[in-house]
Amino acid sequence: MTTGLFFLNAILSGCTGIWNNPYPAADSGKNILYSAFAERPKHLDPVQSYSSNEIQFTAQIYQPPLQYHFLKRPLTLIPQTASNLPAVSYFDSNDKQLPADAADADIAYSIYKIAIKPGIFYQPHPAFARNENRSLLYHALTAQDMQPVHKISDFKHTGTRELVADDFIYQIKRLAHPGLHSPIFGLMADYITGLREYANVLKRQAEIQPENSFLDLRNFPLAGVERVDDYTYHIRIKGKYPQFIYWLTMAFFAPVPWEADHFFSQPGMAEKNFTLDWYPVGTGPYMLTENNPNRIMVLERNPNFRGEYYPDDGMPEDINKGLLRDAGKPLPFIDKIVYSREKESIPYWNKFLQGYYDASSIGSDSFDQAVQITGQGEATITDEMEAQGIRLETAVAPSTYYIGFNMLDPVVGGRSEAEKASARKLRQAISIAVNYEEYLSIFANGRGIAAHGPIPPGIEGYHEGETGINPIVYAWQNGEVQRKSIRQAQALLAEAGYPGGISRKTGKPLMLYYDVTSRSADDRSILDWMRKQFHKLNIQLVVRSTDYNRFQDKIRKGNAQIFEWGWNADYPDPENFLFLLYGPQGKVADSGENAANYDNAEYNHLFEQMKNMEHGPQRVQIIDRMVTILREDAPWLWGYHPKEFALYHAWYQNVKPNRMAYNMLKYYRINPELRDQKRSEWNQPVLWPIGTGMVLLIVVLLPAWLMYRRKQQQQSIAALLN
Repeated sequence: MTTGLFFLNAILSGCTGIWNNPYPAADSGKNILYSAFAERPKHLDPVQSYSSNEIQFTAQIYQPPLQYHFLKRPLTLIPQTASNLPAVSYFDSNDKQLPADAADADIAYSIYKIAIKPGIFYQPHPAFARNENRSLLYHALTAQDMQPVHKISDFKHTGTRELVADDFIYQIKRLAHPGLHSPIFGLMADYITGLREYANVLKRQAEIQPENSFLDLRNFPLAGVERVDDYTYHIRIKGKYPQFIYWLTMAFFAPVPWEADHFFSQPGMAEKNFTLDWYPVGTGPYMLTENNPNRIMVLERNPNFRGEYYPDDGMPEDINKGLLRDAGKPLPFIDKIVYSREKESIPYWNKFLQGYYDASSIGSDSFDQAVQITGQGEATITDEMEAQGIRLETAVAPSTYYIGFNMLDPVVGGRSEAEKASARKLRQAISIAVNYEEYLSIFANGRGIAAHGPIPPGIEGYHEGETGINPIVYAWQNGEVQRKSIRQAQALLAEAGYPGGISRKTGKPLMLYYDVTSRSADDRSILDWMRKQFHKLNIQLVVRSTDYNRFQDKIRKGNAQIFEWGWNADYPDPENFLFLLYGPQGKVADSGENAANYDNAEYNHLFEQMKNMEHGPQRVQIIDRMVTILREDAPWLWGYHPKEFALYHAWYQNVKPNRMAYNMLKYYRINPELRDQKRSEWNQPVLWPIGTGMVLLIVVLLPAWLMYRRKQQQQSIAALLN
């Protein structure tokens, strides 16, 4: 028993470290940011990547010409790889340059002159490696050469080169590549001169050259782009399109070197996932060094990145929040970012509380533990979280989630003028009945604001207070917005020809159809709630659930009656929301983004007038009239604008939410010493159950051991006597 007691003492005295650390002990104290992802990214090639779970990686690796200022609000464009904001010139059909205030009708095309900074270099990569003769080292590989290669680091040599204007031109050409299917090709083909024709040229070339061979875009000129010199290029845009400048903040317009494109096109590469979709090559502050999207993805500092500094100006409140302490310091601050895949929210949340993730979103299961709502409706951190030094950051996203009415449907849209007038009253009645304030309270923990139109906060045309309410659905009473009563909705329903939810024409109850994508059991309560909202008007709502592909097909063909939809802004301009209801963008007729197939002549005219205008009071006046038309016609239940909540540990610094910009990791700072200290405090092993168990084991076994020893002694005595 002495041995057992010694073993127990060793356990209790020696096990004072952290037992549950999921990371290597050697990484303790290092300047590493720990984050998580739930869904594996499908595309990391900047010509195809569009989803937020992809952009969180590509935005750190690729550098478009422009970016958003990290601290300034409203959002402000500043150069990234460009040396200045682009100079825009306008020309008529005779190639004569026009003044900046020329009428839109006179402008045949615009030229964007983009000058880039010299001295920017790509990350180290084997695509740039050269031999002693300065020839590219790995550009004549065979399938046999690739057999011993299993990861990019297996190539012994790497190289780099300076960024030049041709790299931006090469990427723009890739938008039309027949094998890449860029999600913005259709839109950009409407604006970039010759891009649609260029796609046809490349398609014909791909058909005649050997299968899977390299399609060298340098050999095929594109009319809409022009190289001026090594550091300057032009983009030619049809007509006037002021919103184009926002696209220059996105990875679609980031540079891609032809060397990387050719390198990955060689035999045996694709079979090993050696593609730009798997291994991006950029000039940004970070490079992807490990890509195992079922388990882990790792970004590390690009050793060739330099010349960018933390901003030295911002908003007045930024000083008090400590957001200007690093003003003027070189970026980035963090050396490495480790993303671990977490498919379930509970393990992710628990690891965050233990300090193993530096930030966390807030799921519904953990909301009450993290957030408390004050009597004034303000969201604040709970005392428990505050005691751990955790802080809450909130921001309304530039997004909108809505329920759309198919305006081609005879019931909710109408065909004759009389039917359209009736359907308008029906849509207005439903707009009052479906209480999105209640929805947000029950299903979103208050994380959102009920929408009064398509434009979210922070975008030109959004108004606070009484001037911003939707008077069809709300009234302003005692300084507050109030949803109109069900009695008022019922009156509208009767005017629509459905008193008490019964059709005057048929005498039958009104039945409407709600198309949704396949739902989990957890979402059943949301659908039940939606049925109850319609039932307030005695309308029977039939839910039709299908898989996503079938749902998309219904929307494309106009076979849905009422449907749920949403939109995340591409850029902070009202045009990016108002175009969703522009007639020529109709989903059925034009394969556009207007899923409701709404078509109002006055609205269309105002949209065409507004879209190319410069920001200012005159433009806002037009936008206000457009929103008034939409509120009257009610082609959507305006739904809500989501409000994002995120938690950050005390050691995670320089955080300012911005949903339009994704390249913000370079500004963040980690205090690894404080993190290690807190991890140690929060994760000390609880040893008393082990000690208690050992004591109980001894108590149970001791009598048996004593009995055994007694029996052994008796046997020994008996043997001696014999």
